Amino acid sequence: MNAMHFTLGLGAGMVSGALIGIERQWRQRMAGLRTNTLVATGAALFVLLSGSFDDSSPSRVAAQVVSGIGFLGAGVIMRDGLNVTGINTAATLWCSAAVGCLAGAGKPWEALAGAVAIVAVNTALRSATRTIDRRPGSGDEVPVPYCVEAVVSAEHEAHVRTLLVQSLTGPESRLHAVQSAEADAVEGEAGLVRIRAEITAEGTDSTAVESAVARISMEPSVASAAWRRTTPA
Repeated sequence: MNAMHFTLGLGAGMVSGALIGIERQWRQRMAGLRTNTLVATGAALFVLLSGSFDDSSPSRVAAQVVSGIGFLGAGVIMRDGLNVTGINTAATLWCSAAVGCLAGAGKPWEALAGAVAIVAVNTALRSATRTIDRRPGSGDEVPVPYCVEAVVSAEHEAHVRTLLVQSLTGPESRLHAVQSAEADAVEGEAGLVRIRAEITAEGTDSTAVESAVARISMEPSVASAAWRRTTPA
């Protein structure tokens, strides 16, 4: 293995991983630009390393890379109640390792083509997936109203209100109203404000609402936070 072969393989792995990572970073996924670039670069380096030994087969090293990425992918899959998140991120990391192995095996153009295909799947098929999920009869197209309430100290009302609006604003939910009113004292503590937000989400999946409540609950100024499904007017 000469220096040109090493540089070409390493560079192709880095560029391919960066292409995938840019799309992931733009969508603010757990594994973004650096993670996907490192996975592809590491896979390329392992395959390049295997080529420097006379008694080593690059195909065997590539197989071990696939197994190793399995442990990394398992770390980004999380369970939240009945919902499982991170599967697409884990699959993307697995694909990043594949393009890295292609780059390390001396196939830079194939690696770049694979990276473009992965980005296309994560972007172009996104709308198609939502269309299929919301087909008539699935129940996902039915809007469901929710109410989120938080009791917060008066001096931090604006900050928590902003966090609540940001957390509840998304492509699958619609924020209708946010109201603030003086709240009853909690355990003798005065100067509290009750913030009430009304939203409508598509389908019965309450993950976005639960995430918003969990986010504002971590604020020290929040005395309590809760959500409930309401009856349509």
